[in-house]
Amino acid sequence: MTTYGTIPTSSSPGGSSSVSGEYISRAKDRIKAGLGVRRPWKVMFDFRSLNFANGFGDALTRLRDNASYFRMNYAIIVLVILFLSLLWHPISLIVLIIMLAAWLFLYFLRDEPLVLFGRTVDDRIVLIVLGVVTIVLLFLTSATTNILVALLIAVVVVAVHATLRKTEDLHVDEQNAGLMTESSS
Repeated sequence: MTTYGTIPTSSSPGGSSSVSGEYISRAKDRIKAGLGVRRPWKVMFDFRSLNFANGFGDALTRLRDNASYFRMNYAIIVLVILFLSLLWHPISLIVLIIMLAAWLFLYFLRDEPLVLFGRTVDDRIVLIVLGVVTIVLLFLTSATTNILVALLIAVVVVAVHATLRKTEDLHVDEQNAGLMTESSS
């Protein structure tokens, strides 16, 4: 009896498909949890909350507070600007996608600490190594000027928004929702 063209209705217990299915399910849960930190775009672009800072100290305070509060939104903005700048450089775009996969597996989707040669590698080391490798590989793809301009534009966009966005209403919403952000050290 042949089974060509049939679709299996259940996976074999203990098979590799159940392991990969579990990993994909965990990955989806971690991505959803990470995106849960993203603040609503409506709150971020509330035009009633935009005005000029009173001075340089106030601008720096706003920059620090907004960068902390909207960190996931700002990361998405930077990545979208970088992605758009690489559309005309397909090799660089392929390198970015490969490095994004490396970031997902080695940094974002890990449950346990990374262990190399019997030693536990600190997350900060993984972050630094992945960042340096990503930048070096992207610069080797001859899109250096394009990448630098895109990163400069992204930093300016984020800095302008962060200094113009008032922070008084952010702390109230944060405390009401019970979402206290961790301080970076």
